[in-house]
Amino acid sequence: MCCAIAVLGILGPRFFILYWWLTDPARWYVVFGGPVAPILGFLLLPWTTIMYVVAWAAGGLSLAGWLLVGLGLLVDFGTYGGGAVGNKDRVRSYDQ
Repeated sequence: MCCAIAVLGILGPRFFILYWWLTDPARWYVVFGGPVAPILGFLLLPWTTIMYVVAWAAGGLSLAGWLLVGLGLLVDFGTYGGGAVGNKDRVRSYDQ
């Protein structure tokens, strides 16, 4: 069951980005101005990219928008770091 949750945490936001990009490419172009930043966000920080697109308004990001982007960044770090914490018993040189 843990593997299914980990795969969902890693692949889920990427499928969502891909679906949203295919259904509403104009919003992504207006927010980022080109394909490079969304592709990097897709590969490296998918939750942060999703939150940035959700929080973006015509004038940019407000304070609440930046807080959402920060929350997305924390979720991204949690997704990547959760595997390291969960597997610390498998590493022989890890001091507890």
